[in-house]
Amino acid sequence: EHEKVRDIVWSAGRELGADGEPADVGDTVDRATGRYTNTIGATQLATVWSDAQFDPTLPAFYYVRVLQIPTPRHSLLDALALGMQTPAEGKPVLRERAYTSPIWYQPR
Repeated sequence: EHEKVRDIVWSAGRELGADGEPADVGDTVDRATGRYTNTIGATQLATVWSDAQFDPTLPAFYYVRVLQIPTPRHSLLDALALGMQTPAEGKPVLRERAYTSPIWYQPR
């Protein structure tokens, strides 16, 4: 295997499902107004993790990605402002991701 994605930490109250994935964080977006509240998820996540499969003879890289809470898409906000139906192409909300810079490990 060349790359693995691991769920390391998630907001309180969420459990891993039968598929091994954390339960969905939820959604506070009101499709009729485009408003949402930032009352779900976590404002801060912290943990300590070590790679149990780390092999110091192989190069490796690590980075963190965070799924943000759902927010309204611009197309939903535009449709509401113009008094139109929500466009059929795509969902009215999206969950953006934030990424860190990678940490590279190169054996000597």
